[in-house]
Amino acid sequence: MKYLCLVYGEERAMSQMDPAHCVAFDEEMRAKEICIASEALLPVESATSVRVRNDRVSVTDGPFAETHEALAGFYLIDARDLNAAIQVAAQIPPARIGTIEIRPVRQLPGRVLGADSRNETGARNA
Repeated sequence: MKYLCLVYGEERAMSQMDPAHCVAFDEEMRAKEICIASEALLPVESATSVRVRNDRVSVTDGPFAETHEALAGFYLIDARDLNAAIQVAAQIPPARIGTIEIRPVRQLPGRVLGADSRNETGARNA
């Protein structure tokens, strides 16, 4: 099953982490065919929020909501169940200073989760 691990943390603390730890973790999880995709995000002040109400588009600079911890990045993983996903999330380096939110990926009708015509791979297990 696919899980999205959302990495949240205070931006000041996150900016002081050595990115090499996250890169090493990512490479290890990819070698084990657990990590499907991952990215770090720029600081929240670089965000743009888009809303559509009554067919009108509204664009606002900045995040959707003010919060103490900001979304700093994500890991899309393939794990056999929630317990396996928790084991992976607990190893994500920013978990030591922030929060990792685990969300199961919902399969939409007519879509195969994780299907990529460029790289058809089998199921992976954590």
